[in-house]
Amino acid sequence: MAGGGKAHLRDPESVLIRAEDLVVEFPISQGRVVNAVSGVSLDVKQGETLGLVGESGCGKSTTAKSLIQLPPPTSGTVSYLGTNLTSLDEKALRQARTDLQMIFQDPISSLNPRRKIGDVVAEPLRVWGPHNKDEQISQVDAMLEAVGIDPAIARDKRPHEFSGGQCQRISIARALVLNPQVIICDEPVSALDVSVQAQILNMLEDLKADYGLTLVFIAHDLAVVKNISDRIAVMYLGKLCEVSESNALYDAPAHPYTELLLGSSPVPDPTINLDITMVEEEDLPSPIDPPSGCRFRTRCKYATDRCAQEEPMMREVSQDHYVACHHPLVSVPEMAEVSA
Repeated sequence: MAGGGKAHLRDPESVLIRAEDLVVEFPISQGRVVNAVSGVSLDVKQGETLGLVGESGCGKSTTAKSLIQLPPPTSGTVSYLGTNLTSLDEKALRQARTDLQMIFQDPISSLNPRRKIGDVVAEPLRVWGPHNKDEQISQVDAMLEAVGIDPAIARDKRPHEFSGGQCQRISIARALVLNPQVIICDEPVSALDVSVQAQILNMLEDLKADYGLTLVFIAHDLAVVKNISDRIAVMYLGKLCEVSESNALYDAPAHPYTELLLGSSPVPDPTINLDITMVEEEDLPSPIDPPSGCRFRTRCKYATDRCAQEEPMMREVSQDHYVACHHPLVSVPEMAEVSA
């Protein structure tokens, strides 16, 4: 169940970006705080796509934004190529962020409506170079073409003249123009039609291969995450529940919450009886006052007294498959075999 621990982290020298014990809190009234992220640790290898999934409000986007210090975490560390980003001064952090770019959820509102598309995509170049105007135009045109936008038509238009899918392509071009190493995709297809989603996802896969990108991909749609991700981390109420290779997670989820997420996908059959026991068991807990022990216990049919008293820690249940749960959905002999 939702817990902590670092058993799932790999050798620091083998990963591109690594976060340890991230905590993000937002103060509210009367000295209380919203516990948006509570001790999350994760890592991503060069060329890998990490999928981050969970319900709305579980802390996915906040975790991803804290990787690029937007905002900086309340505590914890984020290392990129061995450099601790949380210890950098403002100038050094801005320089490091050129390698860490973000694609936002709402493609239209993420673009300045008063600026022309050519200026939007060229803005990073005006800050970091090249400063030659012709070189900037050349790079902007190349990026627009790479994402399937005709630069001759788009350069002098404004965002409102494009569809949501086209605006997302332009946002991706802006993120790529500085040739970053890591792209954080904050639900980049959730606001788009299904057919357009497929186009954007296929394009991201092509760009990843062409530019050697490393992706952190956030989404609600589990089918989307499975198709694009090499590794998946499942979050619940600010905590990590399960981390696994993509196919293994879908074939044999070890966490009750992961099982609930997979079971919540609609099936086109009106005669099927839905299992709603874990949904209706209790009201959803608040991140202002999360449950003791395991945070998922108030909705879990497997919960025991131990779950209320002791926070579960990450442990390996099969090769590269980790779960934070006192009662994982695997057999006892299998657990014993792994522990041995």
